[in-house]
Amino acid sequence: MLEPGRQAPSFELPNHAGETVSLEDFEGRVVVYFYPRADTPGCTAEACGFRDSWDEFAARGVPVLGISDDSVSDLADFREKHDLPFELLSDESGEVAASYDSYGEKKMFGRTFDGVFRNTFVVAPDGTVERVFENVSPDGHAAEVLSALE
Repeated sequence: MLEPGRQAPSFELPNHAGETVSLEDFEGRVVVYFYPRADTPGCTAEACGFRDSWDEFAARGVPVLGISDDSVSDLADFREKHDLPFELLSDESGEVAASYDSYGEKKMFGRTFDGVFRNTFVVAPDGTVERVFENVSPDGHAAEVLSALE
């Protein structure tokens, strides 16, 4: 797992609108969370938790970036359907997720496949990883991240 104190891997990915977003576009702390699949129950609960806490993240000046291997169009639909106010980024190849140790072999329903792991990183203003949340539970995760930002 990518450990606190290490440099956060840089990235450039298309967002839900097809516009390129990079980690360097943001100043200060940034929350980068990886999730397996848009509009599934767990990922929806996690995203809506960030949405419902959005005013608190905004008050702290901390942007939230959600990254999955979904297509841009799937992200656009997910964002609109759930009125998500933050950036959703498409990492269809899984390369960015892999650079954050958040992509690899998964097993579900007797199948083995590659996919995104549910991990969250707080990136410090100097570009290093400040905090890591590994294999998070979607329910209440946004509140957990907000507590860590205090």
